[in-house]
Amino acid sequence: MTDTAVSPEHLDVVIVGAGLSGIGAAYRLQTEHPHRSYAVLEARADLGGTWDLFRYPGIRSDSDMFTLGYPFKPWRAARSIADGAAILDYIRETAVENGIDRHIRFGSRVIGADWSSARARWQLTIAHEGPDGPELSTLTCSFLYACAGYYDYQQPHDPQFPGRAEFAGTIVHPQFWPAELDVRDKRVVVIGSGATAVTLVPNLAAEAAHVTMLQRSPTWISPVPGRDKQADKIRGLLPADLAHRVIRTKNILFNIGFYQYCRRRPAAARKLLTGLATRILKDENLVARHFTPDYDPWDQRLCAAPDADFFKALKKGKASVVTDHIDSFVPEGVRLASGRTLPADIIVTATGLRLLAFGGIAPSVDGKQVDLADQFVWQGAMLTGLPNFAICVGYTNASWTLRADLTSRLVCKVLTHLDRTGAPAVVPEPGRNLKQHPLLDLNAGYILRSIAAFPRQGDRHPWRVRQNYLLDALLTLRTDLGKTLRPVHRVREFTHNG
Repeated sequence: MTDTAVSPEHLDVVIVGAGLSGIGAAYRLQTEHPHRSYAVLEARADLGGTWDLFRYPGIRSDSDMFTLGYPFKPWRAARSIADGAAILDYIRETAVENGIDRHIRFGSRVIGADWSSARARWQLTIAHEGPDGPELSTLTCSFLYACAGYYDYQQPHDPQFPGRAEFAGTIVHPQFWPAELDVRDKRVVVIGSGATAVTLVPNLAAEAAHVTMLQRSPTWISPVPGRDKQADKIRGLLPADLAHRVIRTKNILFNIGFYQYCRRRPAAARKLLTGLATRILKDENLVARHFTPDYDPWDQRLCAAPDADFFKALKKGKASVVTDHIDSFVPEGVRLASGRTLPADIIVTATGLRLLAFGGIAPSVDGKQVDLADQFVWQGAMLTGLPNFAICVGYTNASWTLRADLTSRLVCKVLTHLDRTGAPAVVPEPGRNLKQHPLLDLNAGYILRSIAAFPRQGDRHPWRVRQNYLLDALLTLRTDLGKTLRPVHRVREFTHNG
């Protein structure tokens, strides 16, 4: 009997995720390795990732677009802190200009990834939404690059507050903002004090009767210019590409300098930030009570308020801040631990995101699932125990794209290394045991809740995931790959104990 089974399609590289990182990865891959076949698998129906998913009022970047944007495509819009629609247009334009859109396969969610040592390739199981429910297909690739970030796009962190079913109004989570929601003349309570809440409050306040931000504890919030006047001057003097490089360098140096200032001189940084808030609000007691956290600046990520919009909404009386704990929801609003009730027609649970490792991919080797929590990250990009597999993880203290682009260039260097050595695959292996540290070393609730399920970082280069772009830019692409990447045919089991 003749075997008529059709072998699955094979590609040299598969990129998972068509967001900011995935499109950048595709650009680097087709620029540096134009002979390699590739596809970008995107679970959603459109590209853009975060910037396509989140539709809440005022959705914007919390980093300047000269560093959040790609180094190879100048940011030309006027505002350096851009809204979500402008960022989505920028990503789409990059994809179309470079023909990357022709490589994107929408509605393709990777639900399984198994490395075959015998064949030196990944076999991917992909779910597609069909007319009668999910349909499965398979695809193989020589190298797998996960660019889906580390957030759960299907399920946010959404605490089940007591009495939730008793509330007579509307409850929404920013991750699933209903397009038809009308806040005009409504009383809105926003629960949370992170970047999403700080964005929502001034935008909702423009139409709502009043907006109250309810926080358990204060967050550091800094006013920043929405438009970079120095960048405008530079763009007026230099060609677009050169101006973009100059502005990008300027902003990288400033952001790193400010971060180091906060870490090395926390008392001075606290005084600076409280001083900026006091200058706008004209109320030292208000700032002390609601905008002076117990932790130092950059122990957690700093929230940005473009053109001080958050503080201006408070000053106009359109918004207010309450620092208290929730006792329960009640029909008329939120009852606080202090006994006070905040009246509300709409409650927005801006309570944060959930972490999900690499788009939910649970990789296995020869049919045996690899415990990600037992692995170490090499150069912030590849994992022990997983051959020809890379991840894209951005900075916690700077624009995501700075590291994302470095990682994509490193992946291209690894592919060149494979060509030069003739090895079918490589896997990172330390020469001796590593002392483990959390992958994301930031004291934030959304990280602390889930980080135990993620791979670890080590205590020395190249196993340390630095939060310093200048060092990474200097060292990442100069690494001798032969020292820590081992050619493999069958991968030995690796854990952090040995």
